[in-house]
Amino acid sequence: MFKRPFDALCALMLLMSSALAADKPKELVVGITTFLSGPASVFGVPGKNAADLLIADLNAKGGILGVPLRPIFIDEGAGINQLMSEYRRVVLNEKADVMLASISSASCLALTPIAEDLKVPNILWDCSTPRIFEDNDYKYSVRTQAHSGAEMLAAALYLIRNKPHFKTIAGVNQDYAAGRDQWGLFLVALKALKPDVEVVAELFPKFGAPDYSTEITRLQALRPDVIVNTSWGGDLDTFVQQAAARGVMTQSTFVFPLGESSLERLGNAMPPGVIIGGRGDHYFLHPKYAQQPAFRAFVTRYREKTNAYPIYPVLHMAQAFAALEDAYEKAAQTNNVPWPSSEQLMAAFRGLKFRGLTSEVTIREDNQGLEDQLIGTTIRVPEYDFAILDRISIYPAKLVTTPVGERSADWLSKIKPEIASDPSIETFTAGK
Repeated sequence: MFKRPFDALCALMLLMSSALAADKPKELVVGITTFLSGPASVFGVPGKNAADLLIADLNAKGGILGVPLRPIFIDEGAGINQLMSEYRRVVLNEKADVMLASISSASCLALTPIAEDLKVPNILWDCSTPRIFEDNDYKYSVRTQAHSGAEMLAAALYLIRNKPHFKTIAGVNQDYAAGRDQWGLFLVALKALKPDVEVVAELFPKFGAPDYSTEITRLQALRPDVIVNTSWGGDLDTFVQQAAARGVMTQSTFVFPLGESSLERLGNAMPPGVIIGGRGDHYFLHPKYAQQPAFRAFVTRYREKTNAYPIYPVLHMAQAFAALEDAYEKAAQTNNVPWPSSEQLMAAFRGLKFRGLTSEVTIREDNQGLEDQLIGTTIRVPEYDFAILDRISIYPAKLVTTPVGERSADWLSKIKPEIASDPSIETFTAGK
């Protein structure tokens, strides 16, 4: 049958590889890191609630490729050292097949090298630092949403288009990886768009700070035209509540690129006229998807479960599981196997096009997701006891995402003001 021994050896190795890939596990163990404690839990627990719903849905239809999922949740709130230890334990002792990590950029920067060392597929389901793939060539990690460069450029473009006459700006950003990255990228983009802007303050309160009186007093004294705060979760909630109590929220134009997740929790503390990002194109009143049956059904079920509307980490979790399911199916079909290996799964992510509950996402060859960006301005309406978004703009992923092979800061420094009026940008008013 075989003319040379080498041919026989190759055939045997191919058969062995196929056999290994074809062995379906009894369950698909998925480790998920999210904040379950601390001030960021207002952001992380909704992510867990979403995962519970999504996994129940997947298992109700037989799982992924006929294999049911079993989640193991890890609390990011326990700190980086404990998080790294638990990540290894879940992979090595619990035999996790896939990991979803993480929310914090600091967590992702710590965990992606561990995923590489353990050779475990790792989905960066929410963290935003562009350094993950711009500084490294990871084979076992993939991001199913955008990075900070896209959301910061969208915020800068929206500000320039809707409030073009400002002269001074201040930044208040969390003192950790994402906070410094986000402010730096926003500032680079803004200076490319408006070179004459004057930066009057750059403030970096501690992550999880309970008191912002020092920063608020400084802002009251400086009275900048625009104040940008890229904080999220409990930190943003606390800042807005304290700033509103001292009248600062109506003193300047505020820009919260990640503020969508805080709108419902803040209630009356969030005034009209604040520029708010939806971190990706995620918003429960999304002008393109809010009336679609699948989206409406998920919003209803999520609200019944949690007594709250879904926020963007919820929809990022939906994207992660949609990508995971599609990647397994693609890998099985491409390799003609009932169950793909980890390497086959990671190969399937590259070039994958998938949809969570909003716009389609594409995974590039560098494992970075391309995700549209939604941003709007707060208004108050009788139907809700919290601010909602009006004058919504949606920025296409390719327009605002750093190209493959370039660094975000370098690319953003070269953008032109004309991009703010690009015809591919969609705009909507509330309810239309």
